[in-house]
Amino acid sequence: MRQTAVTSVEDRFAINGELTYKGRYWNGIRIEGLLMNSRMVQGIFDDCNPLTAGKWAYPDTGMWDAERNTAEFLEQMPVWREHGLLAFTLNLQGGSPEGYSQTQPWHNSAFGPDGSLKEAYMARLERILDRADQLGMIVILGYFYFGQDSRFNGERAIKQAAANATAWLAHRGYTNVIIEVANECDYPAYTQPILRADRIHELIELARLVSSAIRPGYRQLIGTSFRGATIPTDNVMAVADVLLIHGNAAPMAWIPEQIEIIRSRAAYRGQPIVNNEDDHFDFDQETNHLILSITAGVSWGYFDPGVSDYSQGYQCPPVQWGINTERKRQFFNKLKEITGMDGVD
Repeated sequence: MRQTAVTSVEDRFAINGELTYKGRYWNGIRIEGLLMNSRMVQGIFDDCNPLTAGKWAYPDTGMWDAERNTAEFLEQMPVWREHGLLAFTLNLQGGSPEGYSQTQPWHNSAFGPDGSLKEAYMARLERILDRADQLGMIVILGYFYFGQDSRFNGERAIKQAAANATAWLAHRGYTNVIIEVANECDYPAYTQPILRADRIHELIELARLVSSAIRPGYRQLIGTSFRGATIPTDNVMAVADVLLIHGNAAPMAWIPEQIEIIRSRAAYRGQPIVNNEDDHFDFDQETNHLILSITAGVSWGYFDPGVSDYSQGYQCPPVQWGINTERKRQFFNKLKEITGMDGVD
């Protein structure tokens, strides 16, 4: 029996049948039904490339430790929740552990080359999903990441990976997961055609087929994300349960225009729109990407890449998962203010 179930109600979200942040307005903006989130994709990170694994060593031990990383992640989840964070993004192939990278020699993947699941990765994921379920939190779970998709033995292995991951979730009865089939499916670095925007709907449909076959009557929310400043393609809008956009590289004036264009498309079916990656901050200003998004009724996601020195953002291992920098404090205190939650400074 699971404690937390996410569903969509028109263009908003509900947890256990009740709109999120029930009744909440902030400065006249309706917060009710939004899914405020943060990009925390390295929660189950590891690197099996011995030539690069040393890059992520903890300064106090001189070694990288995947289990420590997940344990420290779990310790901070209640703190994030107390500040009003209802969701975070993980990815089975992580994200760039350098924040932004031209090449990705490291090997971080929960999948084997044939699409099989790696037991150690999934055990770490299970611990996080279970804790999120207990806390009433939602996990936006990405499957594939560009730069790591080349680890697969072709398209058949990718389909098998998507089917295996979805079956793993369904057999365990997780109802607090939104599936993000691929991170930024329109990014040109993907080597496998089925992971690109013009065909990614095939994997969305495959995941839905597997999920419904194992859990009849439960509709898992499934989508895929696009790069910053990009409009989701019609083939994705036609099948996705949630539209995932990014704010990176987008000028501030584009945010409301982007949202308006999405809603004006004939393929748009009234789904919730979630920005689950945005590296624009300015939380002390009257206007920023966060405020523009929630004003338009779109959920917003904090992306703080930082640098690999165990003190900065949430993407570069070894990560300090606490609220330990001024930028993190600004975000979480603004989140607490917007959502009306009682948090800890």
